[in-house]
Amino acid sequence: MKKSVISMLLMICLLIFAACSSTNKDLIDYEGNYEGDYSNSNGDYNDNYDKGDSGYYDNADAESYEPGYDEGDNASYPGDSGDTGYEDWESSDSENYNGFDPEESEPSEEPKPGELIENEWVETKTENTSTFSIDVDTASYTLIRNHLMNYNYMPPKDQVRIEEMVNYFDYEYPQPEEGKPFSVTMEMTDSPWRGDTKLVMFGLQGKQLAADEITVQNLVFLIDVSGSMYGANKLGLLKTSFKKLVEKLNKDDKVSIVTYASGTAVVLDSVSGDKKDEIIAAIEDLKAGGSTAGAAGIQSAYALAEKNYSKDANNRIILATDGDFNVGIYDTGELVSYIETERNKGIYLTILGFGMGNYQDDRMEQLSNAGNGNYFYVDNERESDKIFTYDLMGTMFTIAKDVKLQVVFNPAKIAKYRLIGYENRVMANEDFNDDTKDAGEIGAGHRVTAFYEVFLAEKKAAETPETETDPEEGGSEPAAEPETEFGEDDFLVLKMRYKEPNADISKYMDTTMNSANVTAEMSQNMGFASAVAEFGMLLRDSKFKADSSYDSVLKRAQANIGKDIFGFRGEFLEMVEIAKTLDK
Repeated sequence: MKKSVISMLLMICLLIFAACSSTNKDLIDYEGNYEGDYSNSNGDYNDNYDKGDSGYYDNADAESYEPGYDEGDNASYPGDSGDTGYEDWESSDSENYNGFDPEESEPSEEPKPGELIENEWVETKTENTSTFSIDVDTASYTLIRNHLMNYNYMPPKDQVRIEEMVNYFDYEYPQPEEGKPFSVTMEMTDSPWRGDTKLVMFGLQGKQLAADEITVQNLVFLIDVSGSMYGANKLGLLKTSFKKLVEKLNKDDKVSIVTYASGTAVVLDSVSGDKKDEIIAAIEDLKAGGSTAGAAGIQSAYALAEKNYSKDANNRIILATDGDFNVGIYDTGELVSYIETERNKGIYLTILGFGMGNYQDDRMEQLSNAGNGNYFYVDNERESDKIFTYDLMGTMFTIAKDVKLQVVFNPAKIAKYRLIGYENRVMANEDFNDDTKDAGEIGAGHRVTAFYEVFLAEKKAAETPETETDPEEGGSEPAAEPETEFGEDDFLVLKMRYKEPNADISKYMDTTMNSANVTAEMSQNMGFASAVAEFGMLLRDSKFKADSSYDSVLKRAQANIGKDIFGFRGEFLEMVEIAKTLDK
């Protein structure tokens, strides 16, 4: 009897074990990730599900890829075909998978950005000085637009960088005076979202370069051709975009092309800009397939840039990728350190993002900042025109580097202040006078806009603390700045430090805001820019949004839309309307 019971129990255990094994086989993918039903009980898409093409295609398919290929999945959740992480299949048989090798490297486990950081209110009696690096990147805005307009989906809050949204648009700031790299525009008026505060705007306008001032280009196109780049809105759009850039090259410019997938390859080595047919043919021949050895590609591109380096040229790598590195060095900190070392050799890095799915926005931003470059995101043909016809060419011709802004508030006039956006560009006040500290760059014709929200002081505060002064200009020390002194009518002093493109020692500028800069009504520039900033606070669900509303954004943006030659401001209104319907 006992033997019979024991036998029966053993049989039941074996059946249960077999059932569990069968179930687990269906639910566990190659890397051990759960791949169950793609929707939850609310009908929301599961983050691990990439709709459309599963990415299990063979190299024969990749070889036949054409730029006009239509994935047919651009109207739903942002998961592009080929983004599942299984791009390097040589056949439909999974045994032939030759992508990521666990023995070679661990998959990236970079932490996702944590709790959203926002600049807090600061009391001027405690600290009346605020310092930050300028930023002319625009990737955040186009990522947001892609989520809203292509996928009808609210963007992740940690991808909303207000300064990049504001700086996406052109503003009518005056050209700088002779001998100055940029002009400064200042304005203060009532805050549109809070009745007891004022809004302060600073606008910097970079000078335009004459034809004889344009530097020769020594460029390395570093192009991601891994399997995850397969698709019309990735490699197809990339090809179309880079051909526009090639058409703008001169005979003295040089172009090299490095590609990376499972490994790296040098496609072109220092080809003259007048050989456009050769360069375009090389771009057209690119095919997608393989895993993503992004770090190896970066190292190969820098090695080639060093080999072809010219002290009289703009030595720059232009990285085009969907941002997903899964072979080799994958730690962002290591990559940042490596790129900073190369930056100090005079080789800069610009990054262009394509596609969605596994796109790593935070990593791309960090790498471009480390490389003294700029970061753009290309979501459609129209954006490609904007970037490759106007924006990219301007950023490649740096007119001022390591540009730092320091605002010293008069406690007798300003009680509290907070910087809107620029959270990852904030600097220690002592870094303002330290020329070894890296900061942002301004390209030819570019604009930088920044906002502070302030409380006016109700009564005169204690005497303003004196600020340290620099040594006299000359030698190896940065230019001296005057001691900060406020007149009776002064609200703040805006100090600026910058280096000329080939200089190591900074120059100093400053300008004072007084009652002449205070207006009862916003200018057209401030009206539209503040609407964009308010929209950013709504998308972030900022704790400082106060009485912000989509209706307020729409009303002010419409009233200050201006000429809108290219239609981007009108498109902004469409985005706000979509967000208004989604944000319930």
